[in-house]
Amino acid sequence: MPPRSAIRKVAFLGDYLPRKCGIATFTTDLRCAIATTFPDIQCLVVPVNDLPGGYDYPAEVRFEIAEQDLPSYLRAADFLNITDVDVVCVQHEFGIYGGPAGSHVLALLRDLRMPIVTTLHTVLREPNEEQRRVMRDLIRLSTRLVVMSERGREFLQEIYHAPAAKIDLIPHGIPDMPFADPNYFKDEFEVAGRQVLLTFGLLSPNKGIEFALRALPAIIREFPNIIYIVLGQTHPNLLREEGEAYRLSLERLAKDLDVQKHVVFFNRFVELEELMRFIGAADIYLTPYLTEAQITSGTLAYAFGAGNAVVSTPYWHAAELLTAERGKLVPFRDAGAIATAVVELLRDEPGRHAMRKNAYKLGREMVWSKVAQGYLHSFDQARQDHSFVGRRSSPIKTLDEQPGQLPELKLDHLFRLSDSTGIFQHASFTVPNFSEGYCTDDNARALALALMLQKLGLGSRKLAIQAATYAAFLNHAFDRQRGRFRNFMSFERRWLEDAGSEDCQGHALWALGLCVAQAGQGSFQLLAAQLFEQALPVAAEFASPRAWACTLIGIDEYLRRFSGDRRTNQIRENLTTRLMQSYGDTATPDWQWFEEVVSYANAKLPHALILSGRRLGNAAMLETGLMSLRWLVSVQTSPSGAFRPIGSNGFYRRGKERAQFDQQPIEAQATISACIEAYHATNDIFWVAEARRAFEWFLGRNDLGMALYDAGTGGCRDGLHMDRLSQNQGAESTLAFLLALAEKRALQNILTSFKEPVGE
Repeated sequence: MPPRSAIRKVAFLGDYLPRKCGIATFTTDLRCAIATTFPDIQCLVVPVNDLPGGYDYPAEVRFEIAEQDLPSYLRAADFLNITDVDVVCVQHEFGIYGGPAGSHVLALLRDLRMPIVTTLHTVLREPNEEQRRVMRDLIRLSTRLVVMSERGREFLQEIYHAPAAKIDLIPHGIPDMPFADPNYFKDEFEVAGRQVLLTFGLLSPNKGIEFALRALPAIIREFPNIIYIVLGQTHPNLLREEGEAYRLSLERLAKDLDVQKHVVFFNRFVELEELMRFIGAADIYLTPYLTEAQITSGTLAYAFGAGNAVVSTPYWHAAELLTAERGKLVPFRDAGAIATAVVELLRDEPGRHAMRKNAYKLGREMVWSKVAQGYLHSFDQARQDHSFVGRRSSPIKTLDEQPGQLPELKLDHLFRLSDSTGIFQHASFTVPNFSEGYCTDDNARALALALMLQKLGLGSRKLAIQAATYAAFLNHAFDRQRGRFRNFMSFERRWLEDAGSEDCQGHALWALGLCVAQAGQGSFQLLAAQLFEQALPVAAEFASPRAWACTLIGIDEYLRRFSGDRRTNQIRENLTTRLMQSYGDTATPDWQWFEEVVSYANAKLPHALILSGRRLGNAAMLETGLMSLRWLVSVQTSPSGAFRPIGSNGFYRRGKERAQFDQQPIEAQATISACIEAYHATNDIFWVAEARRAFEWFLGRNDLGMALYDAGTGGCRDGLHMDRLSQNQGAESTLAFLLALAEKRALQNILTSFKEPVGE
């Protein structure tokens, strides 16, 4: 009889069928197993959607989360708190949640008031900085942790210092099916009398199918009746990005090897009942994965537990499961070894069946009913642990405990200003001004915005298409003989100059650096890397500190991808030295600045030093950047405490009266960006407040008390005059607001996801 429990309601958080992925299958199977084994327990589901329209979920799904929308995670926490759930069972994989390394889920967990049991489907041996930070908080926020292998438990303790007493080892569940001769199922698939090899799961390059195909000629020579079934559709993410290129390459390889008569591809996602019949028909199951870094494999667990003979590469889960004559391990990327192992097993029928029986016997401990009992024990222990610790937080949040509200992202005006050539410079009111044409400055900013939004998960197909246009504009603007970008282009697509300004070059290098650094841009990255490499040397000779600063910010992005580029590192050293020298030659205790005038895009200068000092570990450089930025925000503060940028009508010369107007959106955006970088460098909340103060300038906290951001159009007015707003909504101002909004949203995501709980 199942043990009695005080648990009455469980919520499952993760992907869920009909979404097609391994986590969705696991969450669905686990929920069904607990609901079936313990019918008195109510099981509800909160899935994460990677598509805007979501999925056609069954009735147990009660609340849906949009993967990249942080507020929806917070709403889900509120829902779970008021639904009187006894425990939340989280399925964790870095790639299924939004935010850096899936950090959005932390915001949800932090707000929950019930115990949390987290199943870790991946435990990385070599996490990057973001992954380690997420895992640290995940361990702390979870009442109990579930791993599916001994190796996972070791990693949690040795790498992440998780308390041993907090960890439960529960194997991956499998269906309970009888031990049967494969010949029983072969008639159904019209392979009676043939030896069947099987690989199943979502298809992607890391599965190593090509090495199994290369093993087939040697296997066929010994067993001419062999058939290799590859079951499963292409992984949806791969399908969206690359189409069926990988599957087609495998089909071509099979034809090149002349084994096409022995290979079957089933390009579909099969339901459990049909899957188990495929597994039942297999003589040998193959998992030729390419690397060891897989702590859990659901496909291996299913095949192994059903009593398949298994030939596998020694990834972590396989190396642990296939010991004691329960399978054969072969080296990675070794088709010859795969062929030898398969042939040996097919020749040795008694040995193969003994291996099957050994696997099946251990598999009885992995059936879903026993796994459900293991989870219920973990839930009960979590409830006891949680009761001892006390509630996590108050159900009511005061205003200062809630994330600040940001305007909704609206790209209508951006698209209105853009055409098939690029983005227009200016607008007459809200209508593009064709007569002023285009410029490289704005197309670089627009490309940077598209990249930032994509990183936030806020991109769209329409924006991706337009981003390609902005990138094409930069490519066309670049004069490869001069190594310079042209800037101004007429509506008739005629360049109006031979070379643009130094600042134009800096803006282009910034956008190109972002493009190189960001994964998922495909050919954009190749083009951007080429342009960056060709355009960078000229920047080393520039005289404009703002061009130096923009170039340095672009260099930092570029070096995230190509840190060993010696020439780029040398140019960074040269430009930072010159920027430091400029400050040293000019600054005094009452004028902590780089020049004799504070003019435009001012915060870019300290921003570049803060960023470079942080990356280079140069304390003097970092301190100079922070000191000059602190001075700048002090002179950009009105008596009322509002942000008041230096006016463009005369700027601010040393010893002279500063211009109060015309105030430009680019100043607010540059200040926000620099303050956010200062926060990342120092963790000083002062800079978060300053970034917010500058952002509120767009929303009406300014000298006129009038909003520059137009919520109706999604655009931004061009400036704040002494007595009125400019009613034109050009590219520079609109992009300044949208860039500021993107950076503020990224910061808010981090602050909300990684915020320390009250009392800890």
